[in-house]
Amino acid sequence: MNFSIQSLYTWYRNSLRNPKYRWWVILGTLVYLLSPIDIAPDFIPIVGQIDDVLLLSLLVSEVSGLVIEGWKARKGVADTKASNTSEDSTSTNKTIEVDAVSVK
Repeated sequence: MNFSIQSLYTWYRNSLRNPKYRWWVILGTLVYLLSPIDIAPDFIPIVGQIDDVLLLSLLVSEVSGLVIEGWKARKGVADTKASNTSEDSTSTNKTIEVDAVSVK
């Protein structure tokens, strides 16, 4: 069995591209941070805070990713509305066909 940190990280990032899993990670992180049950209790000097800091950074990165995606989606909708109103109604869209070539 070939196991590496990179493969675990790749699996984690790919699973978070699904919005359902992203919400589960956010919800699970919040529950873990607020629950009294802890893998490394906080009364252990350094180790107790490391897991909380790692999970808090995970929570902040995921929530900020959701906020940024939502902001970009709203900005994209506003930009498309503005560009549609500024275009001339008589202009035509041209399609360009290109042959694809495989590069190895």
